[in-house]
Amino acid sequence: MADEVKLFGMWASPYSRRVELALKLKGIPYEYIEEDLSNKSSLLLKYNPVHQKIPVLVHNGKSIPESLVILEYIDETWRNNPVLLPRDPYKRSIARFWAKFIDEKILITTRKVSFTTGKEQDQAMEELSEQLKLLENELKGKPYFAGEAIGYLDIVVANFLVFWFRNLQEALGINMFTKERFPIIFEWIEKVVAIDVVEVCRIPKERHLVYIRTRLEAIKSASK
Repeated sequence: MADEVKLFGMWASPYSRRVELALKLKGIPYEYIEEDLSNKSSLLLKYNPVHQKIPVLVHNGKSIPESLVILEYIDETWRNNPVLLPRDPYKRSIARFWAKFIDEKILITTRKVSFTTGKEQDQAMEELSEQLKLLENELKGKPYFAGEAIGYLDIVVANFLVFWFRNLQEALGINMFTKERFPIIFEWIEKVVAIDVVEVCRIPKERHLVYIRTRLEAIKSASK
């Protein structure tokens, strides 16, 4: 009996897109179910009753929430190449550390940049720049974060930095994330976008820009 794999996601979510990328890299057939986060489906609430968020992977009727948890599940369930997490315990723990750093530090600071203005936004951008430099140092001397081939940490970083944040930067009218400031990351980006399935998982730029601007305007209006 073939595996039944479903992914509940949302097109503009970097968390959802990272799971799509892992599934495609592994060559796993799946059904994608787009969620309207303003009107969540009964199935999403059933499969993720605790957080009621996307993404949720459903494998043969069993649900797995949270993108980082899902990535590990995919790697442990489908053992074919590419191997996402290193088999070495130390290297695996380091990959997990940086993944948490991205989700708990970089993405949080990115939200500060999005929802502030003036001096407060300048401070948030400086903080974000320092965090990205730390991440860039982890990439020094390697073609990919995982080493010689794309892996777990590359997937975590990819849709956020390659597409999502660059679109956000354009929508906000800022220019802090540049090749001149982060040459190692931009060299990595060139390698990543050359991978066919990464391009397939690209967040549609124009649609995303409209989405970001609409959300920012709604937040501004609500705060008046």
